[in-house]
Amino acid sequence: MELWQKYFKTGIIHFMAFPQTMKGEGPILETLEEIVNDEFFSAVEISWIKDDKVREEAKKLLETSGMTVAYGAQPRLLTQKLDISSTDEATRKRALDELKSAIEEAEYMGAVGVAFLAGKDPGPEKRELAKDALVKSICELCDYAKVHGNLRVELEVFDVDIEKSSLVGPSIVAREIAQRIKKEQKDNFGLLIDLSHFPIQYESIRDAVYTTAGYVTHIHLGNCIMRDKSHPGYGDQHPRFGIKGGENGVKEIRDFLRALFDVGFFDADEKPIVSFEVKPLPGENPKAVIANAKRALIEAWADL
Repeated sequence: MELWQKYFKTGIIHFMAFPQTMKGEGPILETLEEIVNDEFFSAVEISWIKDDKVREEAKKLLETSGMTVAYGAQPRLLTQKLDISSTDEATRKRALDELKSAIEEAEYMGAVGVAFLAGKDPGPEKRELAKDALVKSICELCDYAKVHGNLRVELEVFDVDIEKSSLVGPSIVAREIAQRIKKEQKDNFGLLIDLSHFPIQYESIRDAVYTTAGYVTHIHLGNCIMRDKSHPGYGDQHPRFGIKGGENGVKEIRDFLRALFDVGFFDADEKPIVSFEVKPLPGENPKAVIANAKRALIEAWADL
């Protein structure tokens, strides 16, 4: 089997591997340096950096590394409880303005794209209106990103009712939104699907991949715990692979990669980013969690 580097860029989500940086503060430079010095990774996903000087130093570090950079705006929305799909226009606009700021920061940092998530599912009575609001927001973001670095705008598919309870949500809803955006001729839009979310979307790997095929531009590899509500890693917490009670491990990574090959995901001219989204639980060593993820991919690839 050929090396996976022929097919995709292996990345890691900085603010999940080092969650103390998730609010745009903390040891951003020190932890980012850990990643850029690891030649296993050719891509890194960053988020907001509040301090101007730290942001400038991080930009220099990333430029020197030669890594592909992606930008995750999810922390900006989640930590501030912002809703890009709100049916209240003022609420929607606040989230939209935050994501436009994220696009500007992403452009400055040399990122190739910005990822985000929809707001919570408002329930059956307002669900269609929320979808309309989301499509409106995405179209505005695609236009804004087009003139700010020609960035990709990527909607991540989340859980239905475990933790984020997102409007998007089931893969079939993600496909519906993607189809509507395509009709608006926004060629810089794509979906981001995450292995760790399939169990909490109540979907099989195959169903999730095949349902969203043709619209996916970005992949996350992660694990979740959904059967033990008392576990500190319960929900959308991205614990390490192989943890007791976890849903995903080497076999699931292998099956995910196989399904992606089956639908032609890796046939694109530009190699996509496939990133680990893993987070240490309290008391766990982040470096050990990252090493665990690397071993899992190596074993999964060897078994393809």
